[in-house]
Amino acid sequence: MAIKSVSIRIEEMLEKLDFVADYEGCSISSHILVVIRENIKFFEQEHGKINGTIRPEVNVKPTTKTKQPERAS
Repeated sequence: MAIKSVSIRIEEMLEKLDFVADYEGCSISSHILVVIRENIKFFEQEHGKINGTIRPEVNVKPTTKTKQPERAS
C-alpha cells in the first residue's frame, strides 16, 4: 500500500500542537496520527466498525524496531 500525505493549514494551532506533542514525547506528526486513531476508534464505538482493509494502527512506521516473533520448530 502506498503511503499518502495530506497537507493541512494549522498555523494558529501549530505552536500549541508542538507543545502537546513534546509533552507526550513524540513528534507533531506522530501525535496527529494518535489523535486520528483515537477519533476513528471513538467513531466506530458510536457508529459501528468501518469496513475496509486499512488498519489505522499499522498505518505508520514504528518508532522503534520490534522483535520478530520466534518461529515454531
